[in-house]
Amino acid sequence: MGNSKSHAGQEFCSQFLPEEQAEINRLFDALSSEQHGSNTSPGSFSLEALKSHVGDALPPEMVGRLYDGMRRADPPGRAKGPGEGVSRVQFTVSLSHLLKGSSEEKSLMVLRMISAAEGPVKAREVSKFTEDLVGSVVHVLNYRQELRGWTQKKAPGSPTSVQVLAAHLFSEMKLQDGEKLLGPQRLDCDCGHTVIEDWVFRAPHVAAFLSVVIHRGFLLLHPPLSLATLVPERQVDQGGEFESVLDVLSVIYINSHLPRMLQHGWRLLFSSELHGHSFAQLCGHITQQGPCVVLLEDHDGHVFGGFASCSWEVKPQFQGDDRCFLFSVSPSMAVYTCTGYNDHYMYLNHGQQTIPNGLGMGGQHSYFGLWIDADFGKGHSKAKPTCTTYNSPQLSATENFQFQKMEVWAVGDAAGTQLAKSNKSVLDADPEAQALLEISGRSRHSQGLREAPDA
Repeated sequence: MGNSKSHAGQEFCSQFLPEEQAEINRLFDALSSEQHGSNTSPGSFSLEALKSHVGDALPPEMVGRLYDGMRRADPPGRAKGPGEGVSRVQFTVSLSHLLKGSSEEKSLMVLRMISAAEGPVKAREVSKFTEDLVGSVVHVLNYRQELRGWTQKKAPGSPTSVQVLAAHLFSEMKLQDGEKLLGPQRLDCDCGHTVIEDWVFRAPHVAAFLSVVIHRGFLLLHPPLSLATLVPERQVDQGGEFESVLDVLSVIYINSHLPRMLQHGWRLLFSSELHGHSFAQLCGHITQQGPCVVLLEDHDGHVFGGFASCSWEVKPQFQGDDRCFLFSVSPSMAVYTCTGYNDHYMYLNHGQQTIPNGLGMGGQHSYFGLWIDADFGKGHSKAKPTCTTYNSPQLSATENFQFQKMEVWAVGDAAGTQLAKSNKSVLDADPEAQALLEISGRSRHSQGLREAPDA
């Protein structure tokens, strides 16, 4: 048994580069040298040693889950004594599964982190694990000061973004019969290895979050895991005091659905809080600025919006392409992509008497999936039962809504945006002059930034 165990350790060690394995060995040596008054057997480390090393970087619940998962990384049928800690082989195997493993190997670790029992776990246990995992990501990013300008908001009296995102990830799970785990009555269903493996594959955030927890919680492996496309850098010209309607988890969720080339940075173009409740100001700040994300918070606290894949232009025709989508952030998280039914992706018009004036995405005139009226502060989200362009339901609390907060963020390479702006009219430097020109019916011919489709 000892030889086979050593062979297993060598097999899993081979998944790491030599310098990575050396770092893992150094961490294990440091952990196993800490006694903390435990009865842990030689050549292993205890839960107390792991907690001491991690400190406040991770919540205690997640440290306990990681330790239990590692400690259970044993060949089938081998009983573990109560005084035994985590051995070098178990440590290496566990990190190999979590950081470099397949969906099957990652799901095996998830099961070990949830329960010591062999076989299926209850759906409610998976739900609790998911919430712990999402909460740990926010915790460690905040602790390591890597929120990249975003905040960790706590809205009193409503579900937190941790609960909302965890619920969304959990909703991606399907039982073996293909049914989703919807409704509280399904929480007692059994979830075996095949179900968990399919879930880990179907919901890539699970693997990504496990990686963040390990890398940032243990400060393991250099160069460190890049967060550039997970948490986009927040840029606000007016200073860092601006509080967005989004927190870091909401941004992570929306950002993950953008074309990869656009995921590294968000730059604020317009905020009703900073620039006023003016449709002319909105048009002046967002036109010819490249791909961007539009956000609204209605009076009932629903947060929703859309991704515009191309520069906005004031004109009476629909624009954009099939990379556009609508989304909801609160009270639930969801993304709604194009159906192919029509090409009514984006619409922006102002100063016309015979056709609607406002900003819209999806659907048709007077019946948009998302509409902001030129009479700023009013809008609608109509879907009976869904928007034809995006298959989205009603995003707002009421079909016709009012809002106080609107934001538009340019996404992607700000330097590329600046290069595109350098080729435009001097009017682009003055949003009010630009908007007035468009309102007067005199169209501009400057060419906006166009992103190539995501490969």
